[in-house]
Amino acid sequence: MPQDPTTKPLIDVLSGHRQAVPPLWMMRQAGRYLPEYRELRAKAGGFLDLCFTPEFAAEITLQPIRRFNFDAAIIFSDILVIPYALGRSVRFEAGEGPRLDPLATPGEIATLSTHANFDQLEPVFEALRRVRRELAPEIALIGFCGAPWTVATYMVAGQGTPDQAPARMLAYHHPDAFAKIIDVLVENSIHYLVGQLKAGADCLQIFDTWAGVLPPREFARWSIEPTRRIVAGVRKQVPDARIIGFPRGAAGMLPAYVEQTGVDAVSIDWATEPSMIRERVQNRVAVQGNLDPLALIAGGTALDRAVDDVLENLGKGRLIFNLGHGILPETPIAHVEQMVARVRAYKG
Repeated sequence: MPQDPTTKPLIDVLSGHRQAVPPLWMMRQAGRYLPEYRELRAKAGGFLDLCFTPEFAAEITLQPIRRFNFDAAIIFSDILVIPYALGRSVRFEAGEGPRLDPLATPGEIATLSTHANFDQLEPVFEALRRVRRELAPEIALIGFCGAPWTVATYMVAGQGTPDQAPARMLAYHHPDAFAKIIDVLVENSIHYLVGQLKAGADCLQIFDTWAGVLPPREFARWSIEPTRRIVAGVRKQVPDARIIGFPRGAAGMLPAYVEQTGVDAVSIDWATEPSMIRERVQNRVAVQGNLDPLALIAGGTALDRAVDDVLENLGKGRLIFNLGHGILPETPIAHVEQMVARVRAYKG
């Protein structure tokens, strides 16, 4: 039977069907390694101005698609737009990353608004609508949010820290107060993700970038359970919603994450042991990943070998080819082209 020309390979994989050539995209594919992004960034002013100007956000989302014809575009935004819409001060300072007003004590947490102002996030939905109109029908559009644990770590400390100790300590000392932050983020993330689907997203990703700093008991409580609630809450309103989870650094806790959250796919970092993934994860859900971003910078035979390792280890099952984390700003464009050509030449 001839394939429906509007079939989206990435959505096909999320729906249970292996592709002989795995669909391909990159986390942070719209970003600083592209000269056209740097040019627009210089013109736009602040980082949040980029996120909240639909014309800019849509253009940035489409830039890597024009260059590399990836199988998916991911909307250009940030995981901290939810705290922003909750009325928290969110600032991006050049070279220093995000800065927020910390929620470091139970008293400060008591001041947290429970309902985000979604009018402030309407530009994200408008950017999604614009991108959807311009994307070729076979290219998937991905919406996303930060997982409650990861977003909470920034809200508690007011910035990123090496091992997110402030949030971990708050969760140990004041678990009920910390749970309030998590509950607020769960409910508002559900609303935000459903809004993205209604605006044209084909699937969603939940980024739990700091999941790997948690011991197993805390991982179950602060990473798995909030993600499970988000997945269930989104599917209550959009039953066929396709959702990818990315609990970075979860390693041996990945099987439990997959089993308990209900995600359709799990993104894995580059340090994850492939036989465990094949035997205990990929037999249940699709797997996304997991090229080392440094191999992409290295290029040459090292990159070829690293790409081949991913394909040999995971290409026999349902795979979305990606990096194990976001592309780094110093990555040469020629190396991205080399990776894309090698993946697309795969005879799986």
